[in-house]
Amino acid sequence: MRTTSTSIGLTVLRVVLGVVFIAHGAQKFGQGIPAVADGFAGMGVPLASIAAPLVAGLELVGGALLVLGIATRVVGVLLAVDMVVAGFLAHASAGFFSQEGGFEYVLVLAAGAIAVALTGPGRLSLDALVLRASRRRRGVAEPLPA
Repeated sequence: MRTTSTSIGLTVLRVVLGVVFIAHGAQKFGQGIPAVADGFAGMGVPLASIAAPLVAGLELVGGALLVLGIATRVVGVLLAVDMVVAGFLAHASAGFFSQEGGFEYVLVLAAGAIAVALTGPGRLSLDALVLRASRRRRGVAEPLPA
């Protein structure tokens, strides 16, 4: 049985992860998409001019969706893929530690995003609110999701 503390833990993870992704997406838009595309191209990202706005948008909007707890599982998977690709293309060659440009930080972000995708958003989310309202309308007993 999932507990209130589990749901609070999922909410903390989801919100903090979302805020970090919002900051990264906003940073990319602040730098300018052409500059981000040039940076991506220099790292060997394929189709960098297409990838730059997609990644910036995913991080900004996806982060906001995580904070609110909307489409959490889908967004979690997309952000995890974003971080795994970043890890391989931009960070793996620099080793483990992030202070040296390594993949440590993107690994933590990918793991957090996968954890949210696998566990769901918790009871303190808009996803859970919509699910509860839908179950009430259909007369279905309400389990206690995390």
